[in-house]
Amino acid sequence: MNRLIPLLIMCAGLALAGCNTIAGAGKDIEAGGEKVQDTAKDVQQKM
Repeated sequence: MNRLIPLLIMCAGLALAGCNTIAGAGKDIEAGGEKVQDTAKDVQQKM
């Protein structure tokens, strides 16, 4: 039982770190998608 509690705390810490990493990647992908949309709109306006 004494070993289980630190193990659970470590697992919770890793899970939270993973969530932050995924959230950051999602923001990067979103920013890239917005750049593509902006470029597409610029091309349409020039046509």
